[in-house]
Amino acid sequence: MSGLFITFEGTEGGGKSTQIQLLAETLRGLGHTVRTLREPGGTPIGEEIRHLLKHSEANHGMSSETELLLMNASRAQIVRVVIQPALAAGEIVLCDRFYDSTIAYQGYGRKLDLGQVQGVVDFAVGTTHPDLTLLLAVPLAVSEARRQARNQATGPVRDRMEEADRAFFERVEKGFDAIARQEPHRIKTVDATQPIEAVRKAIWNLVEPLVN
Repeated sequence: MSGLFITFEGTEGGGKSTQIQLLAETLRGLGHTVRTLREPGGTPIGEEIRHLLKHSEANHGMSSETELLLMNASRAQIVRVVIQPALAAGEIVLCDRFYDSTIAYQGYGRKLDLGQVQGVVDFAVGTTHPDLTLLLAVPLAVSEARRQARNQATGPVRDRMEEADRAFFERVEKGFDAIARQEPHRIKTVDATQPIEAVRKAIWNLVEPLVN
């Protein structure tokens, strides 16, 4: 028995965490066993790497190559100790970011060689690939406004990834667009500027055929 692997992608402020929880609730209500994860992170080792990548004061001056390898070290761990066993047990796995984010952020955003980035990703994930990827798309201006509102509501928490300049996030946005065009059978773009309930319905329309 094999499970179902669904990933959520997009720039900051797209509402991924909210929609993952809503989808998980719907699926559990139908009797499915659902595992929700995030990247980087999802394991004790991965969470340590997440802190180093995003919040640690020791990460100032981190090179793009180091960032790429750390992201995929976390990924290699979560794939082998969490995702693969969960899928083998027939669970539905919902993951907040996966390797498409690496292509977009480290490849397009950091301008690393896309072939080399893909090689590192392939080594980290092996044969584990999403069955469906939901790209929650918002324009960069909306992303910036939502990030600002979030920081005002919760208080500023340093996130090294969000310290990049606007040009970086413009490249990331273009990266996601390019990835979606390359794999339209797997990656489905959802307009995440809509109200939460409208986005939830759009996501369910894409997921329902896979679980019924």
